[in-house]
Amino acid sequence: MIESFLLPKKAERIIVLQRIELASQFLKKLRKILGRYFFTNIVTRFFLNPKKISTKYYDLMKSEFLLINKYIHQNDKTYLSIGGGLGGLEVIVNSVRKDINFYFIERNYVSKKIVYGWGGEANREAYNNFELQENFLKINGFNFENFSLVDYDLKKFPLKKFDLVVSLFSLDYHYDFSIYHEYLKKISNDNTRIIFDTIRPDYFKDIFSKVIVINTNHDTVHKSKRIVCTSFIK
Repeated sequence: MIESFLLPKKAERIIVLQRIELASQFLKKLRKILGRYFFTNIVTRFFLNPKKISTKYYDLMKSEFLLINKYIHQNDKTYLSIGGGLGGLEVIVNSVRKDINFYFIERNYVSKKIVYGWGGEANREAYNNFELQENFLKINGFNFENFSLVDYDLKKFPLKKFDLVVSLFSLDYHYDFSIYHEYLKKISNDNTRIIFDTIRPDYFKDIFSKVIVINTNHDTVHKSKRIVCTSFIK
């Protein structure tokens, strides 16, 4: 497993917009005082410490990896990330599993005003940049041949069976599962593991034949349960 991340210039801004908990308490206070527009467009451009953000981001992604690692099987070959940001978790997975092909469904722009919380059946907000993401993946060990960036807004999603689908604090956390429901059915088989965070784990017992809660997060920013689902019922 790699022991740290290399960050492209300006990547720290994307990381903080995607994971606000990585910002310092001082910057969080600035966001409350000055407003989210100012925070998104000024503070995150000029007042972040790249080294500190890189270290905190790596530590967070390592903890995420250790939490889901037992659900990554030895014979897995295809991995789909939905709303995973720059891909820090996937960099760590790739560092220990060079035989997996990764696909990332993302949006390729940064919203002018950062908005967190439940978006219902809409998926409007975005905090990503494909150029930065591609650079981040490559300088941290990805080969050009083993990953693909898929623009959510173009709706040209990969149609193949995936062994693993991971969407942390995105699918059914910021927007409704229904957005991807039919698509996930198409690209799953009975052994596909779909890992995501939700505040309503019992709801999915009517959708999947097996639902396992693997973590409960009591943090006020990301209060939720992380579940692993397999085998669609409907």
